[in-house]
Amino acid sequence: MAKCAFIGLGVMGFPMAGHLQAKGHDVTVWNRTHAKAEKWVETHGGAMAASPAGAAEGAEFVFACVGNDDDLRSVTTGPGGAFEGLGRGAIFVDNTTASAGVARELHAAAAEHGADFIDAPVSGGQAGAENGVLTVMCGGDAAPYAKAEPVIGCFARSCKLMGPSGSGQLTKMVNQICIAGLVQGLSEGLAFAQKAGLDGEAVVEVISKGAAGSWQMENRHKTMLADAFEHGFAVDWMRKDLGICLEEARANGATLPVAALVDQFYAQIQQMGGGRWDTSSLIKRLS
Repeated sequence: MAKCAFIGLGVMGFPMAGHLQAKGHDVTVWNRTHAKAEKWVETHGGAMAASPAGAAEGAEFVFACVGNDDDLRSVTTGPGGAFEGLGRGAIFVDNTTASAGVARELHAAAAEHGADFIDAPVSGGQAGAENGVLTVMCGGDAAPYAKAEPVIGCFARSCKLMGPSGSGQLTKMVNQICIAGLVQGLSEGLAFAQKAGLDGEAVVEVISKGAAGSWQMENRHKTMLADAFEHGFAVDWMRKDLGICLEEARANGATLPVAALVDQFYAQIQQMGGGRWDTSSLIKRLS
């Protein structure tokens, strides 16, 4: 069992840190909102620190799950950041969905402290975090990854090293690009079924057994048909992720016409007041 720190106790980080503690690791947490850290300790035990640096001090593994590149820099290399407390040989595991560039930047910065950095964004949403069944895609060096993998496994059902630093974030971009097209296609199909006077549930029961089937169809069609959008990853966060994808595509020459179009559709959802609706709310544009 290891001494761990966890920085960022949002809808993902709170349960992820809880799984680490429940599996016997000694976890110290930090969150920008002090009350959330207090609530975590009341719920799971463990300890809380006054700063990211304090949380990281003496930890073998330091996890982070925050909002974006700027948040990540703030809690790592900013004043009082985790890298101030990062010991030699420690491994920093970043579960934030961020850019590949910031992953490489922090990989180099960690090395200056004699530590290692693994970019390890996750997929599976809040339910996956709560149930400890996230998919984790990692970038970094093989030796520290091998040490970190069983610890990451406390909240994951699948974890894989995809390549050097930044590769985890690049793989997460592929994930989000694929999801964007799937959700738009599902939205159009269900909206078409409704306009045609079909029973949407019956349609999905039939087509989900064939080539049209997907995780999105299985897990979101009922709430989409019920006009309920409080069940998953928020539109605001999806737009952040698609922005990262499109920026990387501009740099590497990839063409993402569908992802770019769906990003604009999500912008329309935001204009409708749906920034906190889940990503399946794309169907609202078509009703």
